[in-house]
Amino acid sequence: MDVNDSRSAVASPRQTDRFRQNLPSRYSRDRVFQASAWLATGIAVAVLVWLLLTILIDGVGTLNWTFITSYPSRKPEQAGILAALAGTLWVMVVVAAVTFPVGVGAGIYLEEFASDSWLTRLIEINISNLAGVPSIIYGLLGLAAFVRLMEPVTGGRSVLSGALTLTLLILPVVIVATREALRAVSNSIRLAGLALGATQWQVVWNHVLPIAFPGILTGVILALSRAIGETAPLIAIGALTFIPFLPEGLQSPFTVLPIQIYNWIGRPQDEFHAIAASGIIVLMAVLLLMNTLAIYLRNRFQKSL
Repeated sequence: MDVNDSRSAVASPRQTDRFRQNLPSRYSRDRVFQASAWLATGIAVAVLVWLLLTILIDGVGTLNWTFITSYPSRKPEQAGILAALAGTLWVMVVVAAVTFPVGVGAGIYLEEFASDSWLTRLIEINISNLAGVPSIIYGLLGLAAFVRLMEPVTGGRSVLSGALTLTLLILPVVIVATREALRAVSNSIRLAGLALGATQWQVVWNHVLPIAFPGILTGVILALSRAIGETAPLIAIGALTFIPFLPEGLQSPFTVLPIQIYNWIGRPQDEFHAIAASGIIVLMAVLLLMNTLAIYLRNRFQKSL
């Protein structure tokens, strides 16, 4: 650097004075931004606490073991949530079993192995757009593809059809989350593995994927949390609202907790509204247990690195 460059790099006294004069306004804008962020957070937390307290107050009184182990009934004092709870567990197990390998595998291929071509870019754009498609569209797609076209395989309006429909709904989220987690891994790890003679698959499987796996599990957790609360796609494919038996297999008719809750809320009797609140508590408990297991696995992988 010559003398002229060193002189130009040093701020002039006028620039220094201007910078000092702008400091108070910059600090005041910073405080306004922080106050706005705290206010928005406080409002969101207050609304969430109010909703939770309302549900707990309305639903705790009718939440008991009989409610959990009973089938739906036209009488609110005899109605239970066993069939919907079993259907939810069936559907979510199948969704997780299909979504994880397909979504993570597609994300790994697109990020690590696919060449940069117009077809790859078109697929990436479509995946990003599919993440924002309304859920009812996936329900209509599932009705046409899984319920009618693939009826000999799925059994029509069955657990498998519902699970595959929800899988289509959350696959874009899992793929995008997988790619973002892989991008967060430093490229020097890939170059070091290739320099030592490892193949590209060995580098991805033994080095890149273990580092990115906690982030991938975070995306899977968010996707499954969305799937467990979806109602519109399952109503579109014809999930039952009143079912007095448990699913016996993947081709059995089913219902899920959100649909059962929706059915009770639509009744005019206040007693059904109370047991709907109890159903919401059960749904949140299932979601909490599922997320707890996934977070435990994620933290275990983080500690093993």
